[in-house]
Order: sequence, then structure tokens, then C-alpha cells
Amino acid sequence: MKFAMSYSCGKDSTLALHKMLEQGHEPVCLVVMVNEEAGRSYFHGADNEMLRLYGQALGIPVMSCPARGETYASAFEAGLARARDLGAAAACFGDIDIDGNRRWEEERCAAAGLEPCFPLWQRGREELVHEIIRLGYKCLIKSVNRTLLPPELTGRMLDAETVRLMKAAGV
Repeated sequence: MKFAMSYSCGKDSTLALHKMLEQGHEPVCLVVMVNEEAGRSYFHGADNEMLRLYGQALGIPVMSCPARGETYASAFEAGLARARDLGAAAACFGDIDIDGNRRWEEERCAAAGLEPCFPLWQRGREELVHEIIRLGYKCLIKSVNRTLLPPELTGRMLDAETVRLMKAAGV
């Protein structure tokens, strides 16, 4: 099945993409929401050059969808519709367990005429972190909530020791 990947540039959307490829599905594009005012992707703050490099490294075209807060939903739906026009029958998401996010994405997919896919849904977060490490992905921690984690985790690669430290902190 051809699909569009809703891509945040983070570990969960990367693992969801991996799962879809592993099942033999074909991506038509990475749909990336871009904050119009900041000139960076929402959620992980990748600039246009970084997005180009992600697409190049993955061998999948990036479809940037610029938006402001009030136009986010309509811009996302427009991006999904463009992916449908490229042949996508589904849109894939890296969501794990937040029902409100899933419902929102299902509504956007319905508006765009795509089937929603959630390959990580209801899997344990720790299990998923260990899986992405085991698969060999390199995940850089670019920011931390300092009320929960020590700031020295910033800039570290996600590995078994980092997971241990996070777990010890209750995350």
C-alpha cells in the first residue's frame, strides 16, 4: 500500500516509518508541518536544510506544509490531500497512546480521503525506545524538561545508559 508518513523528525515517527517499510508498504512522501513564523518544523524544529537532508537520507520526498496555529489543521489536510494525489491510500502516524491526538489525525485523514495507520499504537514506550536503539537508529536528545531530567542529558545520544538515567528519574 502506498502511504504518506506524518513525519515529526523524531524517534516515534521514524520507528513508525520503519515498521511500515518492514511490512512492505511504499511511502510517497514525508508530510512535515512547518511553523511559518519560525521557519522550522513543529515539534522538533528542523529547518529547511535539515528537512532536505532527512528526505535525502531516507530517499523519500519531503512535503513541507507551512502553517500558523490557526491554519494548522487545514494545512495538514491540504498536505494529506496532496499525498493522496501522489497515490497515497493511507497516512501513517507515530502516535503511541494519546487518544485525543489519534482522533484528531483520524478526522484529518477522513477529510483527505486517506486511511489512518498507527503501527506503534498501544505498545509500551520503553519497549519502543529499546527497539529503536536495537535497530541502530541514532537519536540525539536536543532538549530536556529540566524539572524531570538533568540538563546534561542534552546533546547525548539515546542509548541504554540514557534510558536507565531517564527511568531512574521517573520518565
